[in-house]
Amino acid sequence: MSIDIRKETVKQGTVEQRIVYESGNEMAAYAAHQINYHIMGYFPISPSTEVAQFLDLMKANGQHDIVLIPADGEHGSAGVCYGASAAGGRVFNATSANGYLYMLEQMPVQSGTRFPMVLNLVCRSVSGPLDIHGDHSDLYFALNTGWPIVLCRDPQAVYDMNIIALKLAEDPEVRLPVIVASDGYFTSHQKRRVMTFTHREDVQKFVGEHPPEGFQHVLDRENPITVGPYMNEPDYINNCYQQSMAMYRAEDVFDRIQQEYAELTGREYPILELYRMDDAEVAVFLLNSSAEIIKDVVDQLRAQGIKAGAISPNIIRPFPAKRIADALKNVKALTVGDRADSYGGHGGNMVMEVRAALQQYGNSTTMVISRIYGLGGKDFYAEDGLKMFEFAIDAMNKGIVEKPFDYHGVTAGDPSKAPKRVLEPMKYEDLKTGLITVTPDEVTGKVNVRIPPLRSLTKKPKRIAPGHGACPGCGIFSGLELFFKGIEGDIVALFHTGCAMVVTTGYPYSAHKATYIHNLFQNGAATLSGVVEMFHERKRRGELDQYGLKDDFTFVMITGDGGMDIGMGPAIGAALRNHKMIILEYDNEGYMNTGAQLSYSTPMGHRTSTSNVGKFQGGKVFHHKDTAQIMAATNIPYVFTGSEANPQDLVRKGAKAQWYAQNVGMVYGKILITCPLNWLSEDKDGSDIIDQAVNSCFFPLYEVERGVTTITYNPEEKGKRVPVGDWLKMMGKTKHLNKPEYAETLREFEGEIERRWNMLKAKHENPYL
Repeated sequence: MSIDIRKETVKQGTVEQRIVYESGNEMAAYAAHQINYHIMGYFPISPSTEVAQFLDLMKANGQHDIVLIPADGEHGSAGVCYGASAAGGRVFNATSANGYLYMLEQMPVQSGTRFPMVLNLVCRSVSGPLDIHGDHSDLYFALNTGWPIVLCRDPQAVYDMNIIALKLAEDPEVRLPVIVASDGYFTSHQKRRVMTFTHREDVQKFVGEHPPEGFQHVLDRENPITVGPYMNEPDYINNCYQQSMAMYRAEDVFDRIQQEYAELTGREYPILELYRMDDAEVAVFLLNSSAEIIKDVVDQLRAQGIKAGAISPNIIRPFPAKRIADALKNVKALTVGDRADSYGGHGGNMVMEVRAALQQYGNSTTMVISRIYGLGGKDFYAEDGLKMFEFAIDAMNKGIVEKPFDYHGVTAGDPSKAPKRVLEPMKYEDLKTGLITVTPDEVTGKVNVRIPPLRSLTKKPKRIAPGHGACPGCGIFSGLELFFKGIEGDIVALFHTGCAMVVTTGYPYSAHKATYIHNLFQNGAATLSGVVEMFHERKRRGELDQYGLKDDFTFVMITGDGGMDIGMGPAIGAALRNHKMIILEYDNEGYMNTGAQLSYSTPMGHRTSTSNVGKFQGGKVFHHKDTAQIMAATNIPYVFTGSEANPQDLVRKGAKAQWYAQNVGMVYGKILITCPLNWLSEDKDGSDIIDQAVNSCFFPLYEVERGVTTITYNPEEKGKRVPVGDWLKMMGKTKHLNKPEYAETLREFEGEIERRWNMLKAKHENPYL
């Protein structure tokens, strides 16, 4: 991140400031680096991922001291933040959508025990179906967590509110964690003119010393405390009451802090942003970025003689009910636009709270219209704003709201354009070639596999159609199709969220020719477990006879892009239950679907967008996770690794995996695949890079069959072993490791590869290891 480009020093308020041109995510990171938090626990999810990326880049350049902790998932990141906050430091995080929902369990724990921190919620649609663009469906889940919530309509507000939020969180009258909410993509990725403090010292002077006086934490040996005790009534209700009072105090505290901030910077953030509301007869209520667009519509209507106004809060927890009721006392009709629905509640959360505020403070005359708009990132234009006003004007003229609740912007369906099947289902006879034979050995207990020359399998239908949106040179689908060549008959495939899922299923199209399921990043193994058990139970009851099943399905879960970080728990659970299914991990060494962040499978020293290379950091600082060995430790019947650079080996393992998954229990496989876009390599070199990864012993090919390890390709015996550096120099992301300044990292990486390889050889030689 280069925040110094195109800057101007300006005088406004009482503190020296400068102008930059940056996005909302960049400004969240920039505010955090000026504050110099102690800890950020994080997990990548679009569109908030960039916040951690920018901070990591600044860290590599020595611009701050924040410890960035990549968690195994958002639930873990929330736990990291809670522990760090309980230990008395300043804590920061950023997330979006389902990531926020995954950490939701932790949110009331942190507020209920009164440990401050700041969380940037970069608002995005909550799945399903999967949509990564902006609305407020995640924000509305935050309303009942006990966290004050401040709002940001543009990148300037993101910067300012991040500074204000920390001071609010640590105020003795509040002492609660605070959410800073901005609109995904509309604000997070939009470049705007932003004024910032020139000097970090001025930011730190404003937020104050840490820790604030009187704050207890778990690292004070002279004052041991118990955090999060079990609590019965009446203590629990008393605790909730104290938290509630702190939340309501946050309204006045926020107002005081924003006034102090205005004196310094010249920028005000009143609790309620009112635009031409003094004599307004019709008004529109909106949050965040849309609230800026609506001002132009107000001006247009005023030019026509219509007394229009706009209202938008800068804080919605606590909800400024009285201020809203007062602002609307002369308004005849109000349209409240909600960027999320409260299904079954006859409106979104904001309209319900506005109506409650009017009733509570005796306003029974203002008519309220509810409209849901802008879901899934649907743009909000001035024409949409005009329509919002037309609803209110119509009600004012008629004296009645004819349609209190509706969606705005829905496109009527056209039955003639209903999705139609393009490809006919694959024929069982084409999939069951009979060319592959799998025979269990009664003496050894292992399985013998014979495969024909690969050219004889070329007529076997591909299970994924051409026309998907993968990047040029992507190794996912060549690797998957090679594995699928070893699978005979029908499959049911479940895909975790990741590149393979995203590029094959853009509604209304799908590249999948076999039955396909998608569930969230972390829960695929549990979901497919349910599918598998339902299949066998319905088959036992005879309910599937009508579908003409000639053989059992083979159930395959495809995961990658870090899915075996966030999804490891459910995968281990499925393994321990030993469901008859295959989990196949494509390892591209990062979260490539969200922009090449590090995953736990990223090797030490490798560059990603959250393990940058600079003067103070040389790529990822810890070793990669060996998921195949972890899954082998669960004692499932078959575990393997594979590579498209060794095609016969992979096809043979696919056939063996199918036999075990249909007859014994769970199988886990891991294939290394190339990602030219983020490995910074040539498209044409993918297979060669994978081959060198195998020959360097970084990615050894082996299988663990009924607990016995067999190396299926030994580059030392073949005389093909190469130095690790020869493999690394083929990729732009790792070329730096061959430079003298990173020699120590390379030595440690090489040592770990050698250690793991020697352990594997020992297991190969001794069936009891």
